[in-house]
Order: sequence, then structure tokens, then C-alpha cells
Amino acid sequence: MLGAMGDMSARLLALLSLLQTPREWPGSELAERLEVSPRTIRRDVDRLRELGYPVQATMGAVGGYRLAAGAAMPPLLLDDEEAVAIAVGLRTAAAHPVEGIDEASVRALAKLEQVLPSRLRHRVGALAAATVPMLAGAEAPVDPRTLVVLAGAAANRERLRFAYRSGDGAETRRLTEPYRLVAAGRRWYLLAYDNDRDDWRIFRADRIGDPHATGVRFPARVPPDQDPAEFVAAKLYSSAPVYEVVATLRLPAGQAAQRLGAAAGSVEPIDDHSCRLRGRADTLEWLASRLLMLGCEFEVHEPPELRAYLRALIARAARASAS
Repeated sequence: MLGAMGDMSARLLALLSLLQTPREWPGSELAERLEVSPRTIRRDVDRLRELGYPVQATMGAVGGYRLAAGAAMPPLLLDDEEAVAIAVGLRTAAAHPVEGIDEASVRALAKLEQVLPSRLRHRVGALAAATVPMLAGAEAPVDPRTLVVLAGAAANRERLRFAYRSGDGAETRRLTEPYRLVAAGRRWYLLAYDNDRDDWRIFRADRIGDPHATGVRFPARVPPDQDPAEFVAAKLYSSAPVYEVVATLRLPAGQAAQRLGAAAGSVEPIDDHSCRLRGRADTLEWLASRLLMLGCEFEVHEPPELRAYLRALIARAARASAS
């Protein structure tokens, strides 16, 4: 009997965790996820309601269950101050992509804001608006609210409309089927199927305006490359100049990797005091600034454009110091 009660408690927590994702869950999908019958799901939903969780149900072909906004927050068991602190931290992480965090911060923020009472959502918004970080991690910061809308539409498989500004400044309206958010380098990208162009596209999130989910669900699509990050990387490299950098750093490999936040394999030790850096970047400015900020001696072997850019930078610095 105790084992059965334990299984039920674990199942209720798993069900609650799924319902905290900002989307509607068909009963059949919940049953498949939790490996129980649809009848058991209905009973578990009734138990959650008895415990005070406002689980809403909608009827119809695209109906299902979802947790109403403003629900209590267990199993996280956060008090008001903790909830606000976490939400503000997640907003900061979402606005400035950090290697290793990627879209996890956006997914977590979408879940947390789904269940925050309105009074706490107001406090989070006020704090975020009043906070200015000293160091911006992203070249093109994005409003976290935009990322939450994009992530929610992708999770719920809802068509998404938004205004989009291309690199040449042209403004268009897009109707898309969002698939994933990808943090690449210093920017966020939305990978989506473009309904008007009948093809897969990537959109820079900082160029997206006025996004809103239409409420129209779409069947799951799979992009040509099932790894979203690889797909986005291939698109970026095919459409923009990419510089292959090779440099010798007078710094131990471990310290260089830590300071650069480098991917595995891109820093190779030469000896105890130096290493070889290999990588890619889309701008010479970014490459030069990262190398100069390492605080060590270095030699650039490739590309020649980077050596020329560094010489011009040195001449500019010399003129500035002389004046």
C-alpha cells in the first residue's frame, strides 16, 4: 500500500511538472508520458485540483489540460522573495546568452512566469526594468518577454506571427511554425518553418517585434538536420563570412579555455605555459577583443585579415595615447 502511495505521489509531481510548461497537454499525451491510462490522468488531475492547483481543461480536438496562471509553486516550494530572485536571474541569463545555459534559462523562465501570481510578475518586471548589468554578455540583447513568447509558442506548437527586420532594414510580417530557440555566440535565433516561404528559416530574435501566438496548432515538423544547433550553425556559416582563427597563446591551456569559455578541443596545450587556439568567428572585432582581453602575449597565424585589423587597432590606440 505504501509503495502504491509513493508511486502516486511521484506521478502527481511528474504531472504537475508537465502542466507547469506553458502549453495545453492532451490527456492521451500525458498518459503516454507517464505510462498510465487516460482514466488515471483524469483522476490525478482531480487530485491536483483538490490540493488547490487550478488545472483547467478544454474540450475539442485540440483540447487538453493546462495549469492556470497564478497557481501555487510547489514542488519548487519557493517563497515570494526566492521566486522573484530566480525570475530576475533567469531574465538576465536569457537576455545575455551564456555557453552551457542556452535555451534552458528561457524554458525555466517560461515555466516560472506561468505560475507566478500577478503581484509577483509585476515585481519581477519592475526589478528587471530597473537593473542594468555592468557587463553585457550579448552583442544584441533581446527582451526576455520576447523569448518567453517564442519559447511558449514552440513548446505548445502554436503558429506564431511577428514583425521581422532583415539585415538591410526591410520590414516584413511573418507567419511561422516555431521549432526551437538556439543561443549561438552572442545572439539568440529562432528556428522555424516559414509558412509564406514554404521552407525552414532562422530569425535573429533581436530583430523580431510584436510576437504573438495565434492559437492555431500545427503538426510536428522535423527540420532537415534534427540537431537544431547544427542546423542554425550551418545556415549562419553559409550566409555570412566566417573567419578561421589559429593563434598561439602564452597562457596555460586550462586558463585559456576558462577565460575564453572555449568549446572542447578548440584549445590544445603546447607546453605548460602556452597553447594553440583554433576556432571560428563571424567578426574580426570580436576575435580581436577576445584575444586582447586574455591579458597575455599571443601570436596570430590565421587569418591574415585579423593580423591587419590588429595592426590598424594598434595604430589607432597609439594615436589616441599620443593626443
